[in-house]
Amino acid sequence: MSTQQSTVTTVYKVTGMSCGHCENAIREELTEVAGVLEVSASAKEGLVTVTSTEEPEEAAVRAAVDEAGYELVGRA
Repeated sequence: MSTQQSTVTTVYKVTGMSCGHCENAIREELTEVAGVLEVSASAKEGLVTVTSTEEPEEAAVRAAVDEAGYELVGRA
């Protein structure tokens, strides 16, 4: 018997990303946030999509984005 865990997907606007390296830096930092299961980043669109077990605290997301060297504008 398997139990399917529900997930939450949240999209954030991030400024400063310009390439694949930027996307990887964001992904690495955000995967450390509690509850985050998957992160996808698009430098072209300036968007970061976070899939998690519950909506992550914005302060934790902001801190991770800051640590990666970029700026979290807010939810997209």
